Parts: sequence; structure tokens; C-alpha cells
Amino acid sequence: MTKRISVVTPLYNEEENVVELCDRIAAVMQALPYDYEHICIDNCSKDRTAALLRERATRDPRLKVIINTRNFGHIRSPYYGLLQASGDAAVIIAGDLQDPPELIPEFIGKWESGYKVVMAVKPESTESSLLQSVRKFYYRSVNRISEVPLIDNATGAGLYDRAVLDVLRRIDDPYPYARGLVCEIGYPIATVQFTQPRRARGVTSQNFYTLYDLAMLGITKHSRVPLRLMTMLGFALSCLSLLVAFGYLLAKLLFWNNFELGLAPVLIGMFFFGAMQLFFVGLLGEYIGAIQTQVRKMPLVVEAERINFSEAGPPGPPGG
Repeated sequence: MTKRISVVTPLYNEEENVVELCDRIAAVMQALPYDYEHICIDNCSKDRTAALLRERATRDPRLKVIINTRNFGHIRSPYYGLLQASGDAAVIIAGDLQDPPELIPEFIGKWESGYKVVMAVKPESTESSLLQSVRKFYYRSVNRISEVPLIDNATGAGLYDRAVLDVLRRIDDPYPYARGLVCEIGYPIATVQFTQPRRARGVTSQNFYTLYDLAMLGITKHSRVPLRLMTMLGFALSCLSLLVAFGYLLAKLLFWNNFELGLAPVLIGMFFFGAMQLFFVGLLGEYIGAIQTQVRKMPLVVEAERINFSEAGPPGPPGG
């Protein structure tokens, strides 16, 4: 029986890239000995992306389209699209063409050799050297504190076997860090290295907030080390404060008429401890926010429209 591959593409305001993207994916998949479906999930684009997908879907039954009721963000929408895959394996490819569709045969080759997870990594890219340095520092830091080893410089593109997707569906995480989840599941992971090109057309939806959100999600989902560091550092600072207070008391008793405390140490100490408290409260808030998101159990997305899918509905958890 011919194996089936699901190609999943999350999209948001990609009218300048979506036609070429679909053409290149179709060309790659038609050259391979597999049945396939191409699932595009549009995150309520403000341009003509959805219209172009609707028009193409009328001519191509392999193209399946999900259009969300609103923009559900860069975390939830791609993950939801992945869970809709019905193939023996699912490949996720970004819609901006920075993850070239021509990597798909390499993903499948690794999968056929026995790997259930294949991830694209970019040890080098055409982005600025500053951003590359920040990214490498982040991955090194997270790997040191994470409870499971994560894949450095993973782009999010890759292939996931049906067995992995079944586990992800059972987890039913309303705000998942997918790159960490697949590492936590425990299957051996193969990597495909490539040099990521610059975006040729359109404007990226990524900004400081989305990158920060992804970074904090990776930390709060897979490490309790920052919480423990706060406890230990708080205890150490308390001991230091006690020693300093005792030292000032002793100096005052020994040099009663000559020793004056002064305003500078008081101000420095007050601002230092205030800054530390604000930092700790903010970090603690990130963990509480992650818990609150988990407890609310909101759907990953709510669908406005579904095109070329069977009437049986999605295989994943209900999203709308």
C-alpha cells in the first residue's frame, strides 16, 4: 500500500509567496512515490492569501484549506494544522519559503531509515550576526537548564511520524512548545542542516514579542531551574543582608562617635533588592501565566472555513 505524506503549511499574510509555495510543494511531492495531501492553515490573513487558497483548492483536490476565525498566534495555529494531518507522516513547512520545500525528500529519507522525528536546523543563516549570536546564546542557556535536551537552531520545519502525532493529540496542550514536546516524547531525532535564505517577498510577522514569547515558552515548559534559582538566590541574599546588618551594628558599637551609616549604601541596597524582586516577580508571573493558559483549556483555534476535507472531521482534538 502506498504511504501517505501530509504537508502542513501555516500562513499569515503570504499572498506574495503562497502560489509559488504550493507550486514548489506540488512539484516536489509529485516526483516522489507517495500519496500526499497539502494542508494550508490560514491564520485570518488581512491580504488575499485566503482568496488565493480558495481559488486553487477548486482546481487541486490535494490542497486542503483551514481558515481561522481570527489570528490565534504563531504557536497555536501551526500546531493545530499539524494535528489535522491524516498521513503516515506529516511534514511542516513555513509559508515564507525560508524553509525550502526541496528539503522534503531529505526529511522523508531520514524517516524511511527509521527516525520518527526529523527536524530542520540552521547552524548558519543569512540573518544578522547579532541575531545569530542571541539565538545561539538562547539555545545554549535553555539546554543547560532544560529537563530534556532540545535541538539547537531548530527552525520548526520537519517531519513527524503518525505515532508522534498520536502522542501529541493525547497530550492536548492548549499552548504547546512543539519543538520541546517532540524532544520530551523521547523518540530519536534526526536533523537536516541547511542555510536559511532571507525572505524574498512579503513582510515577516515575527517581531520582538513573538520571539520573546517563544523563548519564554521554551523555558517555562521545560525547566524549573529558574524557580529554584530564585529560591536559592533569595536565601543567599537574605544571608548576605543579615551579615551586612550585623557588620554595621558591630562597627557602630565599636566606633559609636565616629561611624556614620551614610545614605549611599541604603539607596544602593534598596534599588538593588527592588530590582531583584521585580525580576523574580516577572519570572514567576511567566510560570503562573503558563499555568493559567493550561487550566483554561481554550481550543487551539476556531475554524471559520474548511475546504476539501472529508465529512469525517479532523483527527485531532476539537478546535472549532
